[in-house]
Amino acid sequence: MTAANLPCYTKALAEENHQALNQLATLLEHISPAGYQRLQAPHATQSVGKHVRHILEHYRTLLDHLNASACLDYEGRKRDTQLETCPQTALQRLHAINNALFKVAQLPANTALMLAYPLDANETHTTAALPSSLGRELAFLTSHSIHHMALISLLCAEQDIALPEHFGVHPSTLRHWKALQTD
Repeated sequence: MTAANLPCYTKALAEENHQALNQLATLLEHISPAGYQRLQAPHATQSVGKHVRHILEHYRTLLDHLNASACLDYEGRKRDTQLETCPQTALQRLHAINNALFKVAQLPANTALMLAYPLDANETHTTAALPSSLGRELAFLTSHSIHHMALISLLCAEQDIALPEHFGVHPSTLRHWKALQTD
């Protein structure tokens, strides 16, 4: 792998994130505020909005970190409850994130980052500083988003909310399905 090839990896990783976010945008454009906020699951603690907020805050954390010198800290992210109660606010934030990812796609995948990861080893409450890279974090965000979108799809199914085809399916699974069709 040469340094000249690294930006193209970032573009591909950013594109996978764009695909996930675009599916999420389709949901946000059509879901009612009541459906978005409806508490579901066994203990009525989950909602579509809570999962969307969680996804968007992870992206915002990475994007904010690229402009700062501190460790990337997903657990220390700012939690914005408006993102979980108002689909239009979430959609606006999603569009801003998607636009910012176009700029991020120009950076090398090996752009060095430091991830703060809290540990409760022997209840000492320490934070490990783990070396990472922009490419690794973009790959994480794709998987993280798809995971939560799969949960969102279950919540939407309970409400009979239609979703785009392959909503919550990871790009690697889609590639695998396509390869099976050509065999």
